[in-house]
Amino acid sequence: MTVKNQLTLPKAVTDAVGASDYFEVETRNGQIILTPVRIQRADGVRARLAELNLSEQDIQDAVDWARQAGKPVSDVS
Repeated sequence: MTVKNQLTLPKAVTDAVGASDYFEVETRNGQIILTPVRIQRADGVRARLAELNLSEQDIQDAVDWARQAGKPVSDVS
């Protein structure tokens, strides 16, 4: 571990899990769990949205809300 709290993973570990630029990091019972994050294709995203039962309208509503979040209250309809 470096002075900036950066870790170097042994090559044997990265060979075992496959190359990844990003990892999801969580702690569990005092352990650090690193899970390689794979960039998902659109089909994977659509499948996840279906699992969450989110429709295209739900997504559009969320985008519209987020775009208004920075506006003054008087500008939000």
